[in-house]
Amino acid sequence: MDKVITCFNKRPDALVCLICFPWAGGGSVHYARWAKTLTNSFEVYSVRLPGREGRAKKPFYRNMQEIICEVIGVILPQLKEKPFALFGHSFGAMTCFAFAEHVKKVYNLEPIHMFLSGASAPYSEARLQAPRRSHLSHQEFLVWVTSVGGTPPEILASAEFAKLFLPALKADLRRSRPSTPILSCPVSCLDGKEDAPHDLQALVICATVQIFPGTHFYLKEDANEKYILDYITKHLEMAEMDYL
Repeated sequence: MDKVITCFNKRPDALVCLICFPWAGGGSVHYARWAKTLTNSFEVYSVRLPGREGRAKKPFYRNMQEIICEVIGVILPQLKEKPFALFGHSFGAMTCFAFAEHVKKVYNLEPIHMFLSGASAPYSEARLQAPRRSHLSHQEFLVWVTSVGGTPPEILASAEFAKLFLPALKADLRRSRPSTPILSCPVSCLDGKEDAPHDLQALVICATVQIFPGTHFYLKEDANEKYILDYITKHLEMAEMDYL
């Protein structure tokens, strides 16, 4: 499991699995801290995509379905064994949608909560009209990545580092956009106030929206991250009680 999904705090007696999906070009390192902060009731998993970290030599996925199938093939026993929740930021939020849709259609399983960060609804006008960043030239793409923030300046300033990092980011952005999932689970939508306008309310009827100070990578700010983890803990503990 550690090749495709990393579990940072293996707790067989945990009541809930929290599965985290990385943003485009991102890895699992950011979620490692979360496992140390969240209560013992939760087991934190992070999906690891090819082309980075310990999977750097693996070829990139060609579409969203390949991501979902590989992740499902590894995590399915845990999904059947105990309640699970999903968190994803940006591209990770899109992967959450696709993952939730697949497990609902194929296995009739649903998360007890979905936390979607930094993304508009995949079927919304904002998403459909947005330019495909993966089609930009190398220089245009570099300018866009710089404007979004969240990437260490030393990586973008180094041609060698950029050569290693940017292909993974571009490959993630090429993935197919998931269709509208039919879900009944509660959904929380989170974003930075200064991020590009997102029609978060269009995600699902039962969504609640939380806006934080900051830009697209607002969740990297210490104060915001603390609030997010407290928010996740509160909602999962409530969902856990309802589930039991």
